[in-house]
Amino acid sequence: MTKHSEFDVIVIGSGTAGLTLALQLANDARVALLSKDQLKESASLYAQGGISVVLDQTDSFDSHIEDTLIAGAGLCDEDSVRYTVEHARGSIEWLIEQGVSFTKDGVTSETYHLTQEGGHSHRRVIHSADATGREVETTLLAKAIAHHNISLFPFHIGIDLITTQKQFGDEDNQCLGCYALDIKSDTTHQFLAPVTVLATGGAGKVYLYTSNPDVSTGDGIAMGWRAGCDVANMEFIQFHPTCLYHPKAKSFLISEALRGEGAKLILANGEPFMQRFHPQGDLAPRDIVARAIDHEMKRLGDDCVYLDIRHHSAEFIESHFPMIHQRCLSLGIDMTKEPIPVVPAAHYTCGGLVTDQSGRTTLSGLYAVGETAHTGLHGANRMASNSLLECLVYAHSAAKHIRSQLPFLFQPPTIPEWDASRVEEAKEAIAISHNWDELRRFMWDYVGIVRRTERLQRAQRRLALLQQEINDFYQQHHITSDLLELRNLADVAELIIRSALLRKESRGLHYILDYPDTLSGPAQNTIIQGKDVHPNNTSSANEIARG
Repeated sequence: MTKHSEFDVIVIGSGTAGLTLALQLANDARVALLSKDQLKESASLYAQGGISVVLDQTDSFDSHIEDTLIAGAGLCDEDSVRYTVEHARGSIEWLIEQGVSFTKDGVTSETYHLTQEGGHSHRRVIHSADATGREVETTLLAKAIAHHNISLFPFHIGIDLITTQKQFGDEDNQCLGCYALDIKSDTTHQFLAPVTVLATGGAGKVYLYTSNPDVSTGDGIAMGWRAGCDVANMEFIQFHPTCLYHPKAKSFLISEALRGEGAKLILANGEPFMQRFHPQGDLAPRDIVARAIDHEMKRLGDDCVYLDIRHHSAEFIESHFPMIHQRCLSLGIDMTKEPIPVVPAAHYTCGGLVTDQSGRTTLSGLYAVGETAHTGLHGANRMASNSLLECLVYAHSAAKHIRSQLPFLFQPPTIPEWDASRVEEAKEAIAISHNWDELRRFMWDYVGIVRRTERLQRAQRRLALLQQEINDFYQQHHITSDLLELRNLADVAELIIRSALLRKESRGLHYILDYPDTLSGPAQNTIIQGKDVHPNNTSSANEIARG
């Protein structure tokens, strides 16, 4: 049996973007908020550094805009950058109204402590110690739980969007909601609404090494693309330069804020090296720092480099970076007395579903916010601490547009139940785990920090075989969350590889040895149109029936 629910707005994803949008709309609309894990589990929860905003008198909008444009390597949409920067302060003030506590300059100070991170020319990163994401996420989630007009659905993973084209063959495609798997009860749940919002985050888990939590499997990007949404700039995957290198660390990020406070990247012999790669040294943009570390590791055959903040007192380190200090201590690393071993890891998806300034995708009735979306803010490389800012600003913008549409919303039509009558239980799950491992390994080896056309083509051939196996498994067996995530990761991998092969230059986060130079003239976005979803063109009746 399929459960049915109808709402005014469905929000898929419970990170900062999803929660902000839900709270903005909840006084005017019935909102469903879906999360595929416990509600607080999202990339937002683990964001350490902070949120960039012009608050200091010596800073300016123009400076923040210029820094963002430089980091974006000529590919930012300047209107999107200006809109985000100019609406940053209002978003921060809204967070403070919700109860978010940011670090002050001192015990009695009324001003907030600002730090400086890579690519920024001023101190403009407001933060809550070194756990800003946790403070924002838990504060907003408490508000959502308490709101009578927000219905929460943890452990519900989206399967596919419901569209008029798939259901009725309409040429004017429109999103009607989504099918989701209730993981706890192992049943499908049909959610219908005139407005659906994808806020599922990025796709770091497509790589073997990532700073992202396990939930970051590109679900929204893959679902939107399969439903017909255009996707932009998926070749630009940001690798965070400094993840903790330790067999038990598992995706633990060492915040860029350490380098903002003067921490130096050094080799095993204690030699600093970033000044050889960029005038800004350790505060160079992330793509440059990640490539420099990758270069030094390969040159020397070392497993990692080191981050040294020992020039500060133990008191300073423990007060400014309490979470990082405790995590390192738990693994036997005392950052007050020794440098921290670090390596680059996949961190942020700069591309995503194409949206306008109101968060609208190219599919009617569907919005995307946060890391799932491509707004034009980040260009070819995201500047530090602009990510949570984008979540906030565009969640507010999308909510404003959706609110204006509420009087004109339609009643969704009756949709067939999810059909699982022609599939069977899988006898073993080894195919899923093996394909998952193979996908992430060849993406790391062939589509990583430094690329080559031959390696990209090799990855593309491997992926085609995997996708056929995954599709066959999907058609023949009952769905599981692992299968759905693998399916989504494979689709995202396809988008990354296709985009990387289309860009015949090196720019920002995309560095390819066959085309090491950046093309002159206006930079072009890489656009991949939505996947063909016409029912008459599908090879399986089961695929149509299953959304």
